[in-house]
Amino acid sequence: MSGPVPPKARCGDTPPRPQQNRLVMLARWPAPGRCKRRLAAELGDRRAARVQARLTDHAFAASRLACGAVAAELVLATSGIGAAAARRWGLSLGADRVVPQGTGSLGLRLRRQVVRAQREGVRHLLLIGSDLPELGAADLLDAFDALAGGAPLVLGPALDGGYWLIGLGWPGFNPALGVPRLFAGAAAPISWGSDAVLHQTLAAADREGLAATLLAERSDLDRLADLARWR
Repeated sequence: MSGPVPPKARCGDTPPRPQQNRLVMLARWPAPGRCKRRLAAELGDRRAARVQARLTDHAFAASRLACGAVAAELVLATSGIGAAAARRWGLSLGADRVVPQGTGSLGLRLRRQVVRAQREGVRHLLLIGSDLPELGAADLLDAFDALAGGAPLVLGPALDGGYWLIGLGWPGFNPALGVPRLFAGAAAPISWGSDAVLHQTLAAADREGLAATLLAERSDLDRLADLARWR
Protein backbone atom coordinates (compact mmCIF):
# COMPACT_ATOMS: atom_id res chain seq x y z
CA MET A 1 0.00 0.00 0.00
CA SER A 2 1.54 3.27 -1.07
CA GLY A 3 0.74 6.87 -0.39
CA PRO A 4 2.28 10.18 0.68
CA VAL A 5 4.94 10.04 3.37
CA PRO A 6 3.48 11.38 6.64
CA PRO A 7 5.28 14.46 8.00
CA LYS A 8 6.75 12.59 10.98
CA ALA A 9 8.52 10.12 8.72
CA ARG A 10 10.57 12.76 6.97
CA CYS A 11 14.16 13.45 7.92
CA GLY A 12 15.57 16.89 7.23
CA ASP A 13 16.67 20.20 8.65
CA THR A 14 13.20 21.70 9.27
CA PRO A 15 10.63 20.05 11.54
CA PRO A 16 7.26 19.43 9.85
CA ARG A 17 5.33 20.99 12.73
CA PRO A 18 5.88 22.06 16.34
CA GLN A 19 6.29 19.09 18.66
CA GLN A 20 5.33 19.03 22.33
CA ASN A 21 7.86 16.28 23.07
CA ARG A 22 11.34 15.94 21.59
CA LEU A 23 14.20 13.53 22.19
CA VAL A 24 17.62 14.52 20.85
CA MET A 25 20.40 11.96 20.63
CA LEU A 26 23.91 13.35 20.24
CA ALA A 27 25.95 10.85 18.24
CA ARG A 28 29.26 10.78 16.45
CA TRP A 29 29.56 9.01 13.10
CA PRO A 30 30.95 5.53 13.89
CA ALA A 31 33.92 5.56 11.53
CA PRO A 32 37.41 4.29 12.47
CA GLY A 33 39.48 7.09 13.90
CA ARG A 34 36.48 9.42 14.37
CA CYS A 35 34.81 8.02 17.49
CA LYS A 36 35.44 6.36 20.86
CA ARG A 37 39.04 7.48 21.12
CA ARG A 38 39.56 6.21 24.66
CA LEU A 39 38.16 2.82 23.71
CA ALA A 40 40.12 2.84 20.44
CA ALA A 41 43.36 3.25 22.39
CA GLU A 42 42.67 -0.18 23.91
CA LEU A 43 40.76 -1.98 21.13
CA GLY A 44 41.97 -0.30 17.96
CA ASP A 45 40.09 2.11 15.70
CA ARG A 46 38.06 -0.43 13.72
CA ARG A 47 36.80 -2.46 16.67
CA ALA A 48 35.95 0.71 18.59
CA ALA A 49 33.95 1.99 15.61
CA ARG A 50 31.99 -1.28 15.45
CA VAL A 51 31.19 -0.97 19.15
CA GLN A 52 30.01 2.61 18.58
CA ALA A 53 27.76 1.52 15.71
CA ARG A 54 26.14 -1.17 17.86
CA LEU A 55 25.65 1.25 20.73
CA THR A 56 24.00 3.81 18.46
CA ASP A 57 21.67 1.18 16.98
CA HIS A 58 20.73 0.03 20.49
CA ALA A 59 20.06 3.54 21.79
CA PHE A 60 18.01 4.42 18.73
CA ALA A 61 15.88 1.29 19.07
CA ALA A 62 15.00 2.27 22.65
CA SER A 63 14.42 5.87 21.60
CA ARG A 64 12.08 4.94 18.75
CA LEU A 65 9.92 2.89 21.13
CA ALA A 66 9.73 5.69 23.68
CA CYS A 67 9.06 8.40 21.10
CA GLY A 68 6.31 6.32 19.53
CA ALA A 69 4.62 5.97 22.91
CA VAL A 70 4.51 9.71 23.63
CA ALA A 71 4.35 11.10 20.08
CA ALA A 72 7.80 12.67 20.43
CA GLU A 73 10.00 13.93 17.63
CA LEU A 74 13.24 11.93 17.47
CA VAL A 75 16.23 14.07 16.45
CA LEU A 76 19.73 12.90 15.61
CA ALA A 77 22.37 15.56 16.37
CA THR A 78 25.51 14.54 14.49
CA SER A 79 29.21 15.24 14.44
CA GLY A 80 32.08 13.83 12.39
CA ILE A 81 30.00 13.54 9.20
CA GLY A 82 28.85 15.81 6.36
CA ALA A 83 25.30 17.08 6.05
CA ALA A 84 24.15 14.84 3.17
CA ALA A 85 25.66 11.70 4.68
CA ALA A 86 24.20 12.65 8.07
CA ARG A 87 20.70 12.79 6.59
CA ARG A 88 21.14 9.35 5.04
CA TRP A 89 22.40 8.01 8.36
CA GLY A 90 19.45 9.52 10.19
CA LEU A 91 16.98 7.96 7.77
CA SER A 92 18.61 4.55 8.20
CA LEU A 93 18.25 4.84 11.99
CA GLY A 94 14.65 6.06 11.88
CA ALA A 95 15.21 9.68 12.94
CA ASP A 96 12.55 12.26 12.20
CA ARG A 97 15.14 14.97 11.79
CA VAL A 98 18.91 15.42 11.60
CA VAL A 99 20.75 18.49 12.87
CA PRO A 100 24.43 19.27 13.45
CA GLN A 101 25.89 19.39 16.93
CA GLY A 102 28.27 22.20 16.01
CA THR A 103 31.64 22.85 17.60
CA GLY A 104 32.74 23.49 21.15
CA SER A 105 32.45 21.77 24.51
CA LEU A 106 29.71 19.29 25.33
CA GLY A 107 28.02 22.06 27.30
CA LEU A 108 27.87 24.31 24.24
CA ARG A 109 26.57 21.50 22.05
CA LEU A 110 23.85 20.63 24.55
CA ARG A 111 22.89 24.25 24.96
CA ARG A 112 22.43 24.65 21.19
CA GLN A 113 19.84 21.88 21.19
CA VAL A 114 18.00 23.47 24.12
CA VAL A 115 17.89 26.88 22.45
CA ARG A 116 16.62 25.32 19.21
CA ALA A 117 13.91 23.40 21.06
CA GLN A 118 12.75 26.49 22.93
CA ARG A 119 12.65 28.52 19.73
CA GLU A 120 10.55 25.83 18.02
CA GLY A 121 7.98 25.54 20.80
CA VAL A 122 8.98 22.21 22.33
CA ARG A 123 7.57 21.73 25.84
CA HIS A 124 9.38 18.58 26.99
CA LEU A 125 12.96 17.97 25.82
CA LEU A 126 15.27 15.03 26.49
CA LEU A 127 18.96 15.00 25.54
CA ILE A 128 20.96 11.76 25.57
CA GLY A 129 24.17 10.35 24.16
CA SER A 130 24.57 7.21 22.07
CA ASP A 131 26.88 5.11 24.28
CA LEU A 132 24.32 3.69 26.72
CA PRO A 133 24.31 -0.13 26.69
CA GLU A 134 21.80 -0.32 29.58
CA LEU A 135 19.31 2.15 28.10
CA GLY A 136 15.71 0.99 27.77
CA ALA A 137 12.59 2.68 26.48
CA ALA A 138 11.21 2.63 30.02
CA ASP A 139 14.05 4.90 31.18
CA LEU A 140 13.10 7.50 28.58
CA LEU A 141 9.40 7.21 29.34
CA ASP A 142 10.15 7.79 33.03
CA ALA A 143 11.88 11.04 32.03
CA PHE A 144 9.01 12.17 29.81
CA ASP A 145 6.53 11.31 32.58
CA ALA A 146 8.46 13.47 35.06
CA LEU A 147 8.45 16.43 32.68
CA ALA A 148 4.74 15.96 31.91
CA GLY A 149 4.12 16.00 35.66
CA GLY A 150 5.68 19.46 35.95
CA ALA A 151 9.34 18.71 36.74
CA PRO A 152 11.49 21.50 35.26
CA LEU A 153 14.69 19.43 35.23
CA VAL A 154 15.37 15.69 34.98
CA LEU A 155 18.82 14.11 35.23
CA GLY A 156 19.96 10.53 34.74
CA PRO A 157 23.03 9.97 36.95
CA ALA A 158 25.89 8.03 35.37
CA LEU A 159 28.23 5.71 37.24
CA ASP A 160 31.22 7.80 36.20
CA GLY A 161 29.93 10.96 37.92
CA GLY A 162 28.32 12.53 34.88
CA TYR A 163 24.79 12.17 33.60
CA TRP A 164 23.40 10.02 30.81
CA LEU A 165 20.28 12.14 30.28
CA ILE A 166 19.17 15.68 30.88
CA GLY A 167 15.54 16.69 30.43
CA LEU A 168 14.00 20.15 30.52
CA GLY A 169 10.34 21.07 30.74
CA TRP A 170 8.66 24.35 29.95
CA PRO A 171 7.15 26.53 31.37
CA GLY A 172 8.62 25.36 34.69
CA PHE A 173 12.14 25.77 33.35
CA ASN A 174 13.21 29.30 32.46
CA PRO A 175 15.89 28.89 29.78
CA ALA A 176 16.78 32.57 29.81
CA LEU A 177 18.11 32.14 33.36
CA GLY A 178 18.96 28.48 33.70
CA VAL A 179 20.50 27.33 30.43
CA PRO A 180 23.79 29.25 30.67
CA ARG A 181 24.50 28.06 34.22
CA LEU A 182 23.34 24.48 33.73
CA PHE A 183 25.79 24.01 30.89
CA ALA A 184 28.51 26.46 31.88
CA GLY A 185 28.44 26.13 35.68
CA ALA A 186 27.30 28.34 38.51
CA ALA A 187 30.32 29.54 40.49
CA ALA A 188 32.88 27.77 38.28
CA PRO A 189 32.90 26.09 34.83
CA ILE A 190 31.55 22.55 34.57
CA SER A 191 34.41 20.09 34.18
CA TRP A 192 33.10 18.16 31.17
CA GLY A 193 34.45 14.62 31.01
CA SER A 194 35.21 14.48 34.73
CA ASP A 195 33.51 12.72 37.65
CA ALA A 196 32.23 16.09 38.92
CA VAL A 197 29.77 16.88 36.10
CA LEU A 198 26.61 15.74 37.89
CA HIS A 199 27.58 17.42 41.16
CA GLN A 200 28.40 20.68 39.39
CA THR A 201 25.17 20.57 37.39
CA LEU A 202 23.09 19.97 40.51
CA ALA A 203 24.86 22.90 42.18
CA ALA A 204 24.03 25.14 39.21
CA ALA A 205 20.41 23.96 39.29
CA ASP A 206 20.18 24.63 43.01
CA ARG A 207 21.45 28.15 42.51
CA GLU A 208 18.66 28.71 39.97
CA GLY A 209 16.03 27.26 42.31
CA LEU A 210 15.45 24.25 40.06
CA ALA A 211 14.47 21.01 41.78
CA ALA A 212 16.07 18.17 39.83
CA THR A 213 14.27 14.84 39.45
CA LEU A 214 16.82 12.01 39.37
CA LEU A 215 16.32 8.84 37.32
CA ALA A 216 17.95 5.43 37.78
CA GLU A 217 21.72 5.34 37.60
CA ARG A 218 23.13 3.98 34.35
CA SER A 219 26.59 3.44 32.87
CA ASP A 220 28.02 4.57 29.59
CA LEU A 221 30.74 2.81 27.65
CA ASP A 222 34.06 4.57 27.19
CA ARG A 223 36.76 2.03 28.05
CA LEU A 224 37.52 -1.65 27.60
CA ALA A 225 36.53 -2.43 31.21
CA ASP A 226 33.05 -1.04 30.51
CA LEU A 227 32.41 -3.78 27.94
CA ALA A 228 32.11 -6.37 30.74
CA ARG A 229 28.68 -4.92 31.64
CA TRP A 230 27.45 -5.13 28.06
CA ARG A 231 26.77 -8.72 27.01
